[in-house]
Amino acid sequence: MTSGIVAVDFFCGAGGLTRGLLDAGISVRLGVDSDEDCARTYQANNQGARFLHADIRRARLCEIASHVEGIPPDRLLFAACAPCQPFSKQRGADKASSDRTLLGAFSNFVEAFRPGQVLLENVPGLAKRAGYNTYRRLLKTLAQLGYGWDAGVVDAKWYGVPQTRRRFVLIAMLGVGPSLPPRTHGPGGVPYKTVRDAIAHYPLLRAGEAHPVVPNHRASALSDANLERLRSTPRDGGDRRSWPPRLQLPCHRSGYCGHTDVYGRMWWDRPAPALTSRFDSVSNGRYGHPEQDRAISLREAASLQTFPDCYVFYGDSKRSIALQIGNAVPVELARVLGRRIVEVRRQA
Repeated sequence: MTSGIVAVDFFCGAGGLTRGLLDAGISVRLGVDSDEDCARTYQANNQGARFLHADIRRARLCEIASHVEGIPPDRLLFAACAPCQPFSKQRGADKASSDRTLLGAFSNFVEAFRPGQVLLENVPGLAKRAGYNTYRRLLKTLAQLGYGWDAGVVDAKWYGVPQTRRRFVLIAMLGVGPSLPPRTHGPGGVPYKTVRDAIAHYPLLRAGEAHPVVPNHRASALSDANLERLRSTPRDGGDRRSWPPRLQLPCHRSGYCGHTDVYGRMWWDRPAPALTSRFDSVSNGRYGHPEQDRAISLREAASLQTFPDCYVFYGDSKRSIALQIGNAVPVELARVLGRRIVEVRRQA
């Protein structure tokens, strides 16, 4: 059942946010992204949505207007998950990138079109990194235009995503004061979704193999040394502290106890750790399969991001597809946020 709301997904990537909005009954007309590698994945999986390859800082108003012509402004939703690097803990003020202007460009489109709904999703640091005033300028613009809003940090696992993934979310609406969706999972609610729920059904796979039938069920190869390390890592949540001394990395010797997630395995019955675009490498976090001697596959990562199995990813390389999956908004989180917007608008 459609809601009557029509969306434009800025910084759409491979379409996690778009897919979730579609599942919430919101019609997505357009996805905009500067990464052309995402185009085939986006259009193949999101019927009715067009992909515009463009840098939002250079996109013209008429390019957006042509896709929403005739839609009353109060039925429009502008959604954005701008690249998060400028606001992440890993990016200090001395490394601030011009990507910060992306959020400013999005604000310009909001000011020009005045959509009835605005949805913003990003890293928790968006609203509090010292020296970054882009977000505060967005709020000032929203206030001047008469929007009400609610904003805060949520965790995707609160809404049925089998992954601990803290994100900053803002919902702004004209003519009504929205609120973020209440938690549905966790203490006092439905049990958290787990790694077992998401990936236990996939066929056995060895490091370096690709399954001949299951799309994107492909695992990275491992060096002989790293394969031996993973074999020495206990199943279901083990980590490098169980390795014999000869397998320890030089940087982990002399009693170093930090970064125990590196080369670690996921736990079957807990949500996964937050996926990054390097989830396909055991040396970049707790991305080892709970039982099999390999990192999680592209398909398994997509499932942990709550993409359905029928959502096929395309790209010139495994790295390209891993970027698409790791950078995506979890589909179920997007669906919950979309449903919240639909409910608030209907009650207005």
